[in-house]
Amino acid sequence: MFHKCLPVGPIAANCYIIGCDQTKEAAVIDPGEDAKVILSQLNKEGLKLKYIINTHGHIDHIGANDEVKDTTGAQIIIHELDAEMLTNPRKNLSNFVGALNSFKAADKTVKDGDVIQVGNLELEVIHTPGHTIGGICLRHGNLVWTGDTLFQGSIGRSDFPGGNHDTLINSIKKKLTVLPDDTQVFPGHGPSSNIGEEKRSNPFL
Repeated sequence: MFHKCLPVGPIAANCYIIGCDQTKEAAVIDPGEDAKVILSQLNKEGLKLKYIINTHGHIDHIGANDEVKDTTGAQIIIHELDAEMLTNPRKNLSNFVGALNSFKAADKTVKDGDVIQVGNLELEVIHTPGHTIGGICLRHGNLVWTGDTLFQGSIGRSDFPGGNHDTLINSIKKKLTVLPDDTQVFPGHGPSSNIGEEKRSNPFL
């Protein structure tokens, strides 16, 4: 499996490119900005983008959706409860960066337990509300991409519209810390970690 993290945008949101070695199909998780960097990496690896997957609908995770979609023809996927954030600038927090940006609507919406097929790779959708109502994580084997739900040594903010601290903690404890300790955590910002380390040392858990 090809896996690459690209920190993008002014607050360095982690954009991930995942590719199937056999079929060369790929998914991009959270293309927040810097579309040309993302597209260049896809071209360099000879990957054909099938899906753009947003872990949630905040501007720093969706900002390059349209340019990447227009260039590749990939389909946009987001949880059904965050879908409106793509097209509603007041919900996607683009006003926080001095703009009112709306983006293309999702081609597909998902819910907890759905599986996104990328070549021979299967990405399990884990609904983890708390940062947003439709926040998701994605799991493949012992890898989990956690968006702004869980970070190394921290958790996502819950003070934005749709956020709730207790809901977020509940999501993490019921959906993420039950995963094997050696599960690698790839968050929406900052360095990677693993579930065991977060259970031992994350002060919020």
